[in-house]
Amino acid sequence: MDFVALEEIRQLKYRYLRSVDEKRWDELADTLTPDATADYGTPTYGKPLSLAGRDEIVGFMRKNLGPDIITVHLAGQPEIVVDGDAATGTWAFQDTVIATQYRTVIQGAAFYRDRYLRCSDGAWRIAHTGYQRTYEATLSLTDLPSFRLTSNRWANAAGQPTGG
Repeated sequence: MDFVALEEIRQLKYRYLRSVDEKRWDELADTLTPDATADYGTPTYGKPLSLAGRDEIVGFMRKNLGPDIITVHLAGQPEIVVDGDAATGTWAFQDTVIATQYRTVIQGAAFYRDRYLRCSDGAWRIAHTGYQRTYEATLSLTDLPSFRLTSNRWANAAGQPTGG
């Protein structure tokens, strides 16, 4: 068993999720192969999303997860199988999205199904990532009058979203 590869892949997935939540688009790009694909099975956009290529994936995130969108992604219970310079992984995950402009919270869970490649520089990168929702639920903040967003890393002192 290649324990070093297992740990490198775990750190890769965590870095991918953190990069999304911290809106670090260059770091996110470095977690993906140039020809990576992504299938995000969320009903939020009315249909599952299929993205092809690192630029399209990062571009989608940059455009749709701006400063008025707060995200938290938690993943664990990885089942990773390494076969030389390729690997597969299944991850349980939960996420919360707070869309401040729309006063909406989206919560959900799924299982990521990933493929990884060890690239010519020796680093593992995601060749494919995707999930189908176990569940997704939305809450209107209008229906929760006691909800107060007391901190938002991407808001200025007046509470308005900044440029990210």
